[in-house]
Amino acid sequence: MLLKNRFCKIRSMKNTILSGMRPTGALHLGHYFGVLNNWVALQNKYHCYYMVADWHALTDKEEFPSLKEAVKDMVITWMAAGIDPKKTVIFRQSEVKEHAELEVLLSIVAKMGDLQRIPTYKDASQNLKNKVGVFLYPLLQAADILLYRANAVPIGEDQIPHIEYARVLAQTLNKIAGKEVVPKPKPIITEAKRVPGTDGKAKMSKSLENTIS
Repeated sequence: MLLKNRFCKIRSMKNTILSGMRPTGALHLGHYFGVLNNWVALQNKYHCYYMVADWHALTDKEEFPSLKEAVKDMVITWMAAGIDPKKTVIFRQSEVKEHAELEVLLSIVAKMGDLQRIPTYKDASQNLKNKVGVFLYPLLQAADILLYRANAVPIGEDQIPHIEYARVLAQTLNKIAGKEVVPKPKPIITEAKRVPGTDGKAKMSKSLENTIS
């Protein structure tokens, strides 16, 4: 079910999608309407790579608990929602070390100013801003996308700046190479751009404790 190093078989294919989710606890209706419902529809139209983003799950944590059960529960939930392993590649980010390797290479050409302007970093608490992992979060996310030469990424509205940054890096790599080595990924906005939380104010989020599991 969790496939390792399938990236090495990837060629520059049209209609390739990469998307991921952090295993940070029980999924909620925001995940279903904002992500999973769209993933199920897309698996019949695209070459889909759905990633368990376990490295990303550690980025803003004070403690580093075992993710084994969280990963298992999340993938089972994906399949219960309709994700078919026969149609898609389901894999765990940490099992493909090339994600980290590409992040290092991208850091050579990335500009600090671009990373500082991304809203998730600008809006982070001062405690999180002091962490290098939070600062480089968009860089790893770009590596996730570009490694699979994804043409499109299904996202919620709040993730658009991350895709725009991945496009900037793709353009930089292509300029250095003198040819297109990676496509500039386009966002596929989910129908439910923002699923409101039970407080009626913010989007549904575990950190805000306004979810329906």
